[in-house]
Amino acid sequence: MKLSKINIPFAIILGFVVSVFVFVVYVNTLAPSVNFIDSGELATVAATLGIAHPTGYPLFTLVGWLFSHLPIGASVIYKLNLMSAVLCSVGIFFFFRFLVLLLEDLVERKLKNISQLQLDSQKFKLVYVPAVSASLVLAFSQTFWSQAVSIEVYSLHILFLSTILYYFYKAIRNYFAASKEWFVFALLVGMSFTNHMTTILLAPALLYMFFFINGFTKYSWRFILILVVPFIVGLSFYFYLPVRASSSPLLNWGNPVDLEKIFWHLSGKQYRVWIFSSTESAVKQFNYFVGNLLNEFNFLFLLLALVGLWSLFRQHRKVFIFSILLFVASVGYSINYDIHDIDSYFLLAYFTLAIWIAVGLNTLLIKVAEKSFYKYAAIVVLLLAFIPLVLNYNKCDESKNYLVEDYTKNMFNSIEPNGIIISYQWDYFVSASYYYQFVEKYRSDVVVIDKELLRRSWYFKQLQGKYPWLIEKSKNEIDAFLVELSKFEHNLPYAYELIEGRFNDAIKSFIEKNYDERAIYVTPEIEPQYTEGFQRVPSGLCFQLLKTSDHKRDNEIEFKFRSTEKISHQTEFLISLYTKASISNGLFKAQRGDIKSALNFFDQGLKINPSSRELILYRNNLLR
Repeated sequence: MKLSKINIPFAIILGFVVSVFVFVVYVNTLAPSVNFIDSGELATVAATLGIAHPTGYPLFTLVGWLFSHLPIGASVIYKLNLMSAVLCSVGIFFFFRFLVLLLEDLVERKLKNISQLQLDSQKFKLVYVPAVSASLVLAFSQTFWSQAVSIEVYSLHILFLSTILYYFYKAIRNYFAASKEWFVFALLVGMSFTNHMTTILLAPALLYMFFFINGFTKYSWRFILILVVPFIVGLSFYFYLPVRASSSPLLNWGNPVDLEKIFWHLSGKQYRVWIFSSTESAVKQFNYFVGNLLNEFNFLFLLLALVGLWSLFRQHRKVFIFSILLFVASVGYSINYDIHDIDSYFLLAYFTLAIWIAVGLNTLLIKVAEKSFYKYAAIVVLLLAFIPLVLNYNKCDESKNYLVEDYTKNMFNSIEPNGIIISYQWDYFVSASYYYQFVEKYRSDVVVIDKELLRRSWYFKQLQGKYPWLIEKSKNEIDAFLVELSKFEHNLPYAYELIEGRFNDAIKSFIEKNYDERAIYVTPEIEPQYTEGFQRVPSGLCFQLLKTSDHKRDNEIEFKFRSTEKISHQTEFLISLYTKASISNGLFKAQRGDIKSALNFFDQGLKINPSSRELILYRNNLLR
């Protein structure tokens, strides 16, 4: 008689309690506003039923739309951040259920000579305690926790990883008899692919286990063909992309209306340049993964993971190989993706480490099962799970993080009514600007142009829908550029100098043909070749382009800045942007003899970055 048929209601209740506890912690650390990188874009796509960056994430968008319309008294962005907390918490519930199934099998294998009654009496300490502990360790690891406090596609990916592991392991225990579990599993895999393509990283482990249990028989292959049906049903959410794109939503990344554009979008064509780019990149990302492990799981839990891995090797070889394949597939792929925000791609590896930790804890408890201090050992194992909660709370707490909201609104406040701003500060401003302009209707008068997205043909169609006058004025320059861009996008021979020249002409035309009617701005990173013939005059967080030195905007610009205790490379870079802006504005005012305004900018900068030696020096020089 299988242990999984005993006390199942209790396992569900315990899993629910763990999930609710995790959810409460997540809500207390939930971001109240837009966060860095893709947060603003994804929130806008969800709220307006748009098309997100590749691979489109249609299921995530639809789920997000439902959450964004919850009848609760909160902003749209808060509801969508709350969605991440819900998805990750439910993911922990299913991961706990998966661990219970796995540990039950291990206990049966290790304690073959004791009676079923004795086995049942120790089940709580040998199965539930390590399952709860390992689930909490995963839930409060840094990368996992960070996906639960702000809108990101990885929150739904986490849920799918957990449910796929649970239903697959439940089905595999009963071979082909568990048809219901197999169909649910196949449906979940198909749906998971419509959220994130790295679902493919599960394939080596799943296929190995399937054929190891069922053999390479005709029936096995026939059964896989049957499972293709629910898999395709789950995959059908991708029909959302061409259907919705055909109606030209506010955000229509890639405009996937035909087979070519759909393929480009699903395959992430624009990101291929960063995948398997070089051995040097892979070594760098691998070193980062290894070096960051202690931040995710401290030394104690990494030791427990090694104990668990060794125990699986000795006691349950097929699960050992299964887990190794999960880990290697995740790390092997992720280290070959040369991006700076790589942490979330290691999530499957962290899931695997949590599995090994659960087995390690189970192994230690079995070792002391006959000792007098056994019950105390179980209590210690449970208490260990709270170590990452304590260590990572401040690192993952986003409850006071208004950095991106403040920066975006400060940027908008730096711009005159109906102004145009060219930028590629995606992580800090452009992505968030979509949310504030399209969802909250804040400063909808401002035209935000992403300089790097201008390298994509679909982006001009999006601008055409929102600002037809902008595209019409620059039609000749845009058409000339698109001719050359089409060669690049279709892998045809093209001249680099020519395509860059046409690109340069298109950007310049936006500036020159709208200068007389609208104030034009750029952010500091925009290269000088695009603004030749214009002076860059500091205007808050950006620069106004002028043909003379007369500054059209003389009113004071006050930076609203709500600090957060959480320090990251993104936070540090944002502070550096404020510091540089305060210096450039202060120096400009000082050159014009407006000492009071200059000191105001230096003082604002010092409130944000009190340790800036440059700001202190400039301020002191003015006071002499």
